[in-house]
Amino acid sequence: MLDIKDLHPTNVHIKVQNFGPIDQAEIDIRPLTVFVGESNTGKTYLAALIYALHQHFEGFSRFPCSDSSVISLGFLYRQHHHQPAEIQAELEEDMLETLEKLNASKEVFKFSDLPQWMRDRLEANLTDQENLRNKLKRYFDFSSVSGLIRFTGSQGNEMKVGLKILAKSQILWSFDMSDSGDGLATQGHVNQDMVLRANGKSLFSKIPDVQSLIQLLRVPRDQRANLYYLPAARSAIMQIHGVIASSLIERATPTGSEHFSEASTFSGMIADFLQQIIHYNGGNGFADQVSNIAKALEDDILHGQIEVERPVPEGYPAFLYRPQRTEQVLRMSQVSAMVSELTPFVLFLRGVIRPGDTLIIEEPEAHLHPRAQTEIALTLARLVRAEVRVIVTTHSDWLLQQIGNLIRQGELKKQGTDTREMGDWLLKEDVGAWWFRADKPVVEIPFDRIEGIEPSDYEDIADGLYNTFVELERQYLEEEAANA
Repeated sequence: MLDIKDLHPTNVHIKVQNFGPIDQAEIDIRPLTVFVGESNTGKTYLAALIYALHQHFEGFSRFPCSDSSVISLGFLYRQHHHQPAEIQAELEEDMLETLEKLNASKEVFKFSDLPQWMRDRLEANLTDQENLRNKLKRYFDFSSVSGLIRFTGSQGNEMKVGLKILAKSQILWSFDMSDSGDGLATQGHVNQDMVLRANGKSLFSKIPDVQSLIQLLRVPRDQRANLYYLPAARSAIMQIHGVIASSLIERATPTGSEHFSEASTFSGMIADFLQQIIHYNGGNGFADQVSNIAKALEDDILHGQIEVERPVPEGYPAFLYRPQRTEQVLRMSQVSAMVSELTPFVLFLRGVIRPGDTLIIEEPEAHLHPRAQTEIALTLARLVRAEVRVIVTTHSDWLLQQIGNLIRQGELKKQGTDTREMGDWLLKEDVGAWWFRADKPVVEIPFDRIEGIEPSDYEDIADGLYNTFVELERQYLEEEAANA
């Protein structure tokens, strides 16, 4: 039996087929999840799908659609004008009987102990097609969900997406969707053996009313794990976010709207990121451990501090960079691409991310020197140690090699044989690396003590470069000999 009070963190398993550029993929989200491979092979598509599903289901928590589930049952404890009085009375009586049995028994109270009609209604929240359809269209910027069916010459195939939320290797709830081009189909299931209350472990020693019983399904807001997305376009957005915001407000006015015959759109991730930047209000003291990682990022890579100014309380924030050992302050339009690229990373760690949250970062190595790329790997390891889940897409061999070194150090630590002063580290089980290739299934790259987690095509590229060098050197020497 599964006690929903002991489910943090949950494990997330996602399987897709014929989805966007992806032929097939099946992954588990680990503390550090790495998507690596050539461009246009689906790394961003899978990351965006994870984000969209997380938003749709109100998190990957112990119970799906926590708020929506409670709202859908609100008619049981408050006036409801659309429910026939006789049906309302019958359902309320049914719930009161359930409540009486619950309070009279000291046995565990499982999901299956709820009335059948209530279980059916709660499971129905898993298959809300309209809400899901809108989420997918927003986050992928498609006019139809059918546009996500693999668009690499296999449009006739059926797109499938499966999601499982697990704890202790048992499924808590699952969801499946498919589309063959004729509309979205969905299915969902909640584990009937999920324990809502186990021997006094519930939120209440005694459930006083129907409303309190229903609240057992809700994850308290201060315990929810959020997911945030840093898109690849973040550097440009940091430089012009004020201009974008002003333009959107102008377009919202009757005069401004006359200049546009067709509205341009952002993907949902970029829109969410822009909104978070525009409404950023600085550090909020969520977690010293996470904010300390932001400080180390400033000191070790940026060699300066990111400052936030808001000219007026209702104005847009200005993000500034103050290099170390100087009083000079630079606007984002005046700084290097590296600074504008890492500024939102610092801001999110300083004032948004909490332990238990998940952060998706597209190409954290962008615009960074190889040394800085290896230091970003240390930042990722520190986030894992601070109980922040991280998902990254990357093309960086330097980043992967450093992650491999961190795993080696973690394995030595686990064996008690690391004689060096302990620094940053990862364990094999902390990291999942998946290799994306065109027209081939996504496969996991297992950690190898010698090779690390490097995909084999990186070695092929290195061999190709070396062979080209040898051939050119041979020609050079022959030419030199001929002219001697």
